[in-house]
Amino acid sequence: MQSTWSLEETDLPASWLTIGSFDGVHRGHQAIIRELVKSAHLAGLPAAVLTFFPHPSVVLRNRQEPIYLTSPEERAALLGNLGIDIVITHPFTHELAGMSAQAFMDLVSRHLHPRHILVGYDFALGHGREGNVDRLRQLGVDFGYTLDVFQPVKMEDEIVSSSQIRTALAEGQIAKAEWLLGRPYQVSGPVIHGDGRGKLLGIPTANLDVWPWRVLPKAGVYACQAHIDGQLWRAVTNVGVRPTFEVGPVPPRVETHVLDFARNLYGTEIQLDFIDRLRDEQRFPSIDALVAQIEQDIQHAKEKLKVRFSTNN
Repeated sequence: MQSTWSLEETDLPASWLTIGSFDGVHRGHQAIIRELVKSAHLAGLPAAVLTFFPHPSVVLRNRQEPIYLTSPEERAALLGNLGIDIVITHPFTHELAGMSAQAFMDLVSRHLHPRHILVGYDFALGHGREGNVDRLRQLGVDFGYTLDVFQPVKMEDEIVSSSQIRTALAEGQIAKAEWLLGRPYQVSGPVIHGDGRGKLLGIPTANLDVWPWRVLPKAGVYACQAHIDGQLWRAVTNVGVRPTFEVGPVPPRVETHVLDFARNLYGTEIQLDFIDRLRDEQRFPSIDALVAQIEQDIQHAKEKLKVRFSTNN
């Protein structure tokens, strides 16, 4: 899979194309991508995805809260795993948002030469979203492409969407987020130095330096699977502000205790799969009470992960 960072550095003689944000690459996105890949390859042409960074709502609405389910690199890798041949992550700017649909499709056509475009049911682009499905079909006559609309994927009569996944995570509904994504929700980052309290308590934790724009699950304790150097380990992860120790407002942290693991992890990249929510984050009256609860969390996590985790990794 090829990945580029702007239309200007991309030149395809012909392609089959889809356009969108694709944050999370959830079940709805996957359905579109599989159809695109199948049809493009039957036609003997590359399957291409044109996506954007930052997310349009960050630019147009000046959103300050974490919004992303996947980083641009993770998104491109997930799309490649589905068979996409090239991912173009174009910068989204106010200038791009101000372009007419015709001007934008002229830019796309000069660099990607789409023969067919597949979009979601609610797709629109261009200034004021004037480039809706009907307008894009009209422009296809001038630019030499046809257009199809992919109907939404639903779960219990709700349309699968990135917003729905963000809501599920905010509510701690890990199983629902996993179903919508078609895989466990993942958070990753290198291990950095923390305050060392876990080691002093006899339960060492790895403090992850998580991308600050990534959506975190609701504060609490979770059973996770940890990917470390190509191997899978069981883990108990705390997401939150550690109220037993912190008295003032602090940014949320992701700290994980990897079960049956003794090696130094500083600087190591860890990817966490969130499997189940164990409990809310809470303040404990004493260190002994906290340690006793963490030991219970470890046993609870082992039970939750028994079915999901194989020791033959």
